Amino acid sequence: MEHMQDPVWIAALAAVMAATGLVSGTLAGLLGVGGGIVIVPVLFNVFPFLGIPEAVQMKLAVGTSLATIIPTSIQSARKHRAKGAMDVPLLKAMIPSLIVGVLVGTVIAIWVKGATLTAVFAAIALLVALNMGFTGVDARLRETFPTGILRQLLGVFIGGISAMMGIGGGTVGVPLLNMFGTPIRSAVATASAFGIVISIPAAIGFVYAGWGNPLLPPASLGYVNLIGCLLIVPTSMLATPWGVHLAHTIPPLALKRAFAVFLGITAVRMIYSLVT
Repeated sequence: MEHMQDPVWIAALAAVMAATGLVSGTLAGLLGVGGGIVIVPVLFNVFPFLGIPEAVQMKLAVGTSLATIIPTSIQSARKHRAKGAMDVPLLKAMIPSLIVGVLVGTVIAIWVKGATLTAVFAAIALLVALNMGFTGVDARLRETFPTGILRQLLGVFIGGISAMMGIGGGTVGVPLLNMFGTPIRSAVATASAFGIVISIPAAIGFVYAGWGNPLLPPASLGYVNLIGCLLIVPTSMLATPWGVHLAHTIPPLALKRAFAVFLGITAVRMIYSLVT
């Protein structure tokens, strides 16, 4: 992997990572998705051109994404809470089940092949895009969020799927919260905090799982690439306030439609990578 020491290769990587950070940061604030829904497919599609071995591409994309989500989710959650939109009691009630889900999802993601992670990412992204794209802003299964075992099962599901996809929880959390009676703005704000709970333990798991893997590129801490983190994190944090501002100025239905468009594009790209 001598080509990775080439200044041209490093410059190309820097440009891609900076652009990815700006886009993912804006979406983190706008949609509460933590940026992973953008970071994972971008890295997955760029890694082959950079000569990174196929065997580690998806896990490296997921692990790096989870690590970059940590500071972006913290910033996004703080700003959403300051605007008074976050359902703090619901968040606190779901933290234990979210953590259980993250632990289970991380173990599964570590042991399955990269193609399985790609399939999970594409399938969930497509389902969420269809839901957000074809239902109205007030479309919901019930008027209040469930309590008891159903609430905990939803937390486990959100945490597990998010850990496997390398996302912050908003991609799954926003539509589920909204469908179960949480207003869209509150769903986005609350899901932004899910990203903190999910990304920290999941990122640690991916660091541990990839430790010492000889196929990983330079400056990788397990399945987390430090070059990517150093480039994506600051640009993401720069752009996150732009997204938060948009989230509180765009009409709710337009917010749902924007979410659907981005998820649909992501799903199509991932499915295409599986069949070609």
